[in-house]
Amino acid sequence: MIGISLLPLLVAGPALAQQTTNTRAASGQTTASTSAGTATANAPVVLPTVTVSEGGNVLVGDPYQTPAAVSSVDLLNSPSDSTRLDSVLRSVPGTFTEQSTSNPGVAVNIRGFQGMDRVNMMIDGVRQNFRFVGHEAGGFTYVDDQLLAGVDVARGAVSTAGGAGALAGAVNMRTLGIDDIIKPGKSYGAMANIRWGSNGVGWQEMFAGAARVNDRFALGAAIATRDSGNYKNGDDVTVPYTSQELTSGLVKTDIKLTDTSRLKLGGVFYNNFFYANSAAQNVINDTLTANYSYDPGNDLVDFKLNAYYNATKMKYGTSSSTISSYRGRVIEDKGWGFDTSNTSKLLLGQVAVKSTYGLEYFHDDVDAYNTVTPSSYGGVNPSGTSSIGGVFSETTFTYGMVDLIAGLRYDFFTLNGSGYENTSGGAVPIGYWTVDRNEGRFDPKITLAVNPLDWLQPYVTYAETMRAPTASETMVGGEHPGSSVSYSANPYLEPEVSKGWEFGLNIRKDSVIVAGDKVRLKVDYFTNDIENYIVTCRSTQYYFCNVAGTSNVSGVEMQASYDAGKVFADMSYTHNDNDLPAQTQGFGANQYLPDDIFTFSGGVRLFDEKLVLGARYSYISEGQAIAYGSNFTGVISSTPSDSYSIVDLFGSYALTDVLTLRVDATNLLNEAYTPALSIAPTGFSGDTGQGRTFLVSLRAHL
Repeated sequence: MIGISLLPLLVAGPALAQQTTNTRAASGQTTASTSAGTATANAPVVLPTVTVSEGGNVLVGDPYQTPAAVSSVDLLNSPSDSTRLDSVLRSVPGTFTEQSTSNPGVAVNIRGFQGMDRVNMMIDGVRQNFRFVGHEAGGFTYVDDQLLAGVDVARGAVSTAGGAGALAGAVNMRTLGIDDIIKPGKSYGAMANIRWGSNGVGWQEMFAGAARVNDRFALGAAIATRDSGNYKNGDDVTVPYTSQELTSGLVKTDIKLTDTSRLKLGGVFYNNFFYANSAAQNVINDTLTANYSYDPGNDLVDFKLNAYYNATKMKYGTSSSTISSYRGRVIEDKGWGFDTSNTSKLLLGQVAVKSTYGLEYFHDDVDAYNTVTPSSYGGVNPSGTSSIGGVFSETTFTYGMVDLIAGLRYDFFTLNGSGYENTSGGAVPIGYWTVDRNEGRFDPKITLAVNPLDWLQPYVTYAETMRAPTASETMVGGEHPGSSVSYSANPYLEPEVSKGWEFGLNIRKDSVIVAGDKVRLKVDYFTNDIENYIVTCRSTQYYFCNVAGTSNVSGVEMQASYDAGKVFADMSYTHNDNDLPAQTQGFGANQYLPDDIFTFSGGVRLFDEKLVLGARYSYISEGQAIAYGSNFTGVISSTPSDSYSIVDLFGSYALTDVLTLRVDATNLLNEAYTPALSIAPTGFSGDTGQGRTFLVSLRAHL
């Protein structure tokens, strides 16, 4: 599996160390960008750079220098102050969310794929695999955006850590690190943010502090609270069940074990109360990380080992506000895993080589039960275990202006569980059934990038990915509350497989219009064929099944930015064509992206850039929606979703070097709309988009 990575080491032989030393002496440096243009035959060849992240986990580097469909959002330095993480993700090209109006979790959609692990959602590199079957997206990630420093998105195949089992891509939500809290050159630091919002937003508070005790040990922590009420839509109608009561926090340590190794320990904690899906719910999500790194300062060893544990518990209330059959239900997912990798750099004649190789593995133990009515178990939500792992390598060969990136994964999965089927008409006959599967697949990825100029990089990629069936899809069972509709397990589900092409272009150029300005552009076209896509089938019972044949998803994604100091602008655009079969409402949710998504924001910086004023415009076109067919399974609706436009204003003023006042107005024109790919609250039929809302915050960073 890692032969592509090991082959250069075997070929280089004993002369490698001397060759690397001579190259350093000739070039006067140890690293250089791989996109520096064409090298002459006698010019010194330099080794590629390796990106290192403070958090110990890196999903993407500079998007405009990466020959792949990747994006990165800096939340700490964003000029606007959004009320939901959904809004941030919906402004990233090719990326959307299945937005539940009542459920505060985030469910990421990439290129029309969502739910059931099709997108690997992570917090600080830790997989969030909590899934449940209901009138929702199939699962959410629970994190407080007040504690986030940024979000990284990789669309398509991921050849390194984070790619195992992900069909459409990965998202990493990076929480505050010690280096975010402590300013450069200081030994301690503190951050605080107090925000008030109209239209139900209410008060939100966050405080973080960190200190470097000595040159070997640093410690940081943060706590945040939020108590929001129901908001009103653009028609001045209150949207019920949109409140939440959230407390969250984190703890981080950074321990320098030796001059060449360090250990970072972290914990992120989340505790929220809300009402969704006809039930009062309490979600607790705890994420623990341990990141070890060893870098002895040579080009062959840059070793990382990341271990993690995640526990998510969804508890349903027992009061009369919760539908009777739900009372006392508990769904728990306890997951643990690790990833380990090493990065080596070397020279093969005039070819510079950078190779990252390693493995990852994670295991989930799902337990669904009922504390009030034990015989109800977890409703249709099953208990069971699943594991997914992969051995991976990604090697970049650089010669002159050409980069060849060869990636190969071997991903494998296990599923274990059992049950009893007492009704005919499902995927299994009446009687006991068991699931005991262990399967795997090789997934290649190869990219050819050309750097004819130091600011221009076209590329082409072919890649394959696999998603294993989840425990929920494989072992679902039981009856729908209040009806005779029943569900059946399907131990025979095959993995989904995606095969496709991507053609892209990066532009990164300075001093284009005025001296010192920065122009960035990233555009790609992709097309993917999907085999064995999993949807809902029905005979007498409902069950998950593989669709015969091949479905296609294609589209265009674009992001651009311009910054001249006093003037700045950002733009993103997505066009998506999707002929995937429809999911069934209640056994999934609408997954089709709107046909076109466009976001533009721009503004000015005045008075030595202390005052920032700007606006954002978002246009969401109509798109495919789903309805119920004759057998009550999902079909594409003849009526598309509605298009809508939203205008926001934002501004900030630096009162001092420490204090910043921020003011935002979201949905300024008070548009009455329902967000695309959204779930309405129980029993509500009006528009669910939040009406005009004003936000005022005071931020401090010592």
